Amino acid sequence: MSIRLGYQMPNFSYGVAPRELFPAVVAQAREAEATGFDAAFVMDHFYQLPLLGAPSEPMLEAYTTLSGLAAATERIQLSALVTGNTYRNPPLTAKTVTTLDVVSQGRAVLGIGAGWFELEHQAYGYEFGTFTERFEKLEEALQIITPMLRGQHSTFDGKWYHTKDAMNEPRVRDDLPIMLGGGGEKKTFGMAARYADHLNIICNATELPRKLDALHARCDEAGRDPKTLETSFLAFVIIDEDGDRARKVQSDMFASMGLGDLSKLSAEERAQTPADRQFVGSPDEVAEQIKTRVLDQGIDGIIVNLVTNGHEPGTVELAGKALAPLVHA
Repeated sequence: MSIRLGYQMPNFSYGVAPRELFPAVVAQAREAEATGFDAAFVMDHFYQLPLLGAPSEPMLEAYTTLSGLAAATERIQLSALVTGNTYRNPPLTAKTVTTLDVVSQGRAVLGIGAGWFELEHQAYGYEFGTFTERFEKLEEALQIITPMLRGQHSTFDGKWYHTKDAMNEPRVRDDLPIMLGGGGEKKTFGMAARYADHLNIICNATELPRKLDALHARCDEAGRDPKTLETSFLAFVIIDEDGDRARKVQSDMFASMGLGDLSKLSAEERAQTPADRQFVGSPDEVAEQIKTRVLDQGIDGIIVNLVTNGHEPGTVELAGKALAPLVHA
């Protein structure tokens, strides 16, 4: 497994009828596959997230969507970024992602996290619990899921989950990759050091040096060489052949979210806002920003979403051609 360049679809608000929605998703995945992206991701949510849109905006169920994409693509890896552990019993998660791997002929990745969106839990009747409880559940889940992905039976008697000789057949391989996603320097990074093949770090870009120091510390505690844990950064990209037009889109988006006038913020103030994880401008400008602010900091790869215009034909290709040379050299 290697994900040096990934493409995440953070929304399905394309202004089209429901019957036209999935073809637009397929078009993006195919465009990503043809342009050098290693993996395509969808979110595992039931409602749209705060700052990205209203809860009532379109949201497709992750694994049904990924299975459809498996039939519509040939090479690109497929994953949720990330699976909410609280939404499924862990053996079912193992079965679901393994089935996706069979359907895609070995292209599935299990991206997984603790879960955090309280509104979804309340609306759908899932127990939300405390922050500590959700991470306790995730650690137990990983102890169940990992052996099931490797062809072993799972018998586990924990605080939250219980299995008895749980089997997981069929499988096309015993090394289906596990990716953790998040920015928690103790819990998430600690579990990544113990269980994961890949860590997608979600934070503001100025925080990356501290995040990497914390990750190396967690690897040391786990007795793991940090070079064996691949890393990526989740970047929000607004790209246009006309860099000024891209910056205008960013400015308008900030105003629409009630975050004020971006042009009036100092560099220190911008670092405390979502703008610090955004990369905006022409293809050359975006590539330089990502190289300097992310890859040169020691991150292995980049997962981008094109939150404002990824569904517009040609936009994914524009990003891929700009970024693939940075990570596939």
